[in-house]
Amino acid sequence: MVEQSVGAVSSGGRPPTPRVSVLINNYNYGRFVAEAIESALAQDFGRTEVIVVDDGSTDESAAVLAEFEGRVRILRQQNRGQAAAINAAVAASSGELLCFLDADDWWAPGKLSAVVAAFDAEPAAVLVYHRLQPVRGGSSDGFRPVPRSLCSGDIAPRLLRSAGWWPFPLTSAVAVRRSAWREAGDIPDLFRISADAWLVGVYPFLGRVVALPGALGCYRIHDNLWYREVEDPAMLRRRMAHWEATVDASNRFLAERGLAGRLEIAAHLPHRLAAARLRGATPRQRLELAAASLAFHGEPNPLRRLRDAIRTARSLPGSHLGAPATEPAA
Repeated sequence: MVEQSVGAVSSGGRPPTPRVSVLINNYNYGRFVAEAIESALAQDFGRTEVIVVDDGSTDESAAVLAEFEGRVRILRQQNRGQAAAINAAVAASSGELLCFLDADDWWAPGKLSAVVAAFDAEPAAVLVYHRLQPVRGGSSDGFRPVPRSLCSGDIAPRLLRSAGWWPFPLTSAVAVRRSAWREAGDIPDLFRISADAWLVGVYPFLGRVVALPGALGCYRIHDNLWYREVEDPAMLRRRMAHWEATVDASNRFLAERGLAGRLEIAAHLPHRLAAARLRGATPRQRLELAAASLAFHGEPNPLRRLRDAIRTARSLPGSHLGAPATEPAA
């Protein structure tokens, strides 16, 4: 299979070494993946390669990807999860900068040029991200770009106080330096879904983060393994287990590299709120969690902390949605 290179050809007849590797992971998103690939191919930054890893899809993905043979590099593997797909894409790539794109999302024109310029302007940056515009059914009406709050610079102290939670970007908005990838290592296999939790969870401990305010891509809203219109008990439990595993993986990362500080799940406010939604909350517990929302280090914007505190006090149920869950001690 032929890897795509965009841009001028060197005097020796070979395309220049890509500076940017676009890495697309796909599993059963045959109805979406063509739009993701086209948005990557339409970027105006020249020294780019596009690599798609199909993680054992059983839908029409094979036929869709076949249409891009010779324009992108396509890798196929048995289904092993998102982390394994991204790891395989990185291993096959050669760019200095790694830009990730989920197969159900797409980028705006000029995204890669903006990301490259941000890395060039901040040599100490290990991760650059931007906002995404949520879209449902082809419409962005009623949705504001996410994340609302932006965090730049040395944000490791914030993560240590919030159990690693911050207004983090989604996978399709994240780019990292290959040197930082080498230092962090492959994404652990436990991140079969939501592999971006590893990228946004450990890279801030390796260097500076740069946030770009523009929405340089679109995030497609649809029911999947992680998103539901209504947060049912099964989804809440799945998210709690994921957050617990992420904290454990982050602490192993910090310990193995001799980095100071450890994350405490008790400081993870969304985990505490999910537990309260599962078991219900007394009026006193609502007030305690509202106060915790007001002081939560993960959200840098004080007005949003106030909004979240009010919502917490009003919205937590007083009766069980499912089997009781034990909330960690504060």
